[in-house]
Amino acid sequence: MICVEKIAGLAHLAPLDTTRIPACTYAHPQVASIGLTEHKARQRGVAVRIGSFPFAANGKAIAMRQDEGMVKTVFDAETGELLGAHMIGSDVTELIQGFAAAMSAEATEAELAHTVFPHPTLSEAMHESVLQALGRPLHH
Repeated sequence: MICVEKIAGLAHLAPLDTTRIPACTYAHPQVASIGLTEHKARQRGVAVRIGSFPFAANGKAIAMRQDEGMVKTVFDAETGELLGAHMIGSDVTELIQGFAAAMSAEATEAELAHTVFPHPTLSEAMHESVLQALGRPLHH
């Protein structure tokens, strides 16, 4: 019997990791998350490094008059692995895919910190959250 995965050429892919599926709430403000919360990671005994950045300090959010909200990132303190990301604010359901791609690529906090984010954009808040986790925020 031929399975659908073989026909579609997907038989070689790893099983789906459901912790890497973004969750989006289409409300005002929007809410988006992926991966583990800080609490869940700590419950699993993982030493974490946390970053957060408010949209109130993001130029694009201020210009749009949508400066309520924030981005929070959760990293494994030992490996730098992105364990989770959580956002609330304008257009965050569009932004979460950046963290989904980073998790799929197994990008570390150091790699994310060295990524150039366009300016001025809401996505800069994502970068700032990563930098804050490393103790190197550009904006305070």
